[in-house]
Amino acid sequence: MAKAVGQWQPAGSVIQEPDVSHDLFKAAKAATAFSHSPYSKFPVGAAILADDGKVYSGANIENIAFPQGWCAETTALSHMIMGGGKKVLEIAVFAPRHPHCPPCGGCRQKLAEFADASAQIHMYAEDGSVKTAALGDLLPMNFNADLT
Repeated sequence: MAKAVGQWQPAGSVIQEPDVSHDLFKAAKAATAFSHSPYSKFPVGAAILADDGKVYSGANIENIAFPQGWCAETTALSHMIMGGGKKVLEIAVFAPRHPHCPPCGGCRQKLAEFADASAQIHMYAEDGSVKTAALGDLLPMNFNADLT
């Protein structure tokens, strides 16, 4: 059964059992092993289920020249694009030190370039519990200039 958790609750945000059919939680958690976070000591992993049916993962990569590093979601997006994926269907985010860690604002905008507002963002905790929200709930007024 789904139960609401925490103080912050965008519409549609619930805690639920992980959807093991995509193994996104496992892929996001495994990606943290590749995090390069010597300055913040804050590893983050992300895993994207793309429209091609593949799972693309990434970890945060810090640089001493802040803010020149990459977030885990950005790294996963880069892997998706370079791997031929065109659209994000779902993404899982995992940070061992921050249960249910949401993507930062910049990553939300980057995800909006490659996902519909209904794309599911799964924010996991170490125990496997998950808070899920639609991208549109996390970024209700994304920048989407029509340049055509």
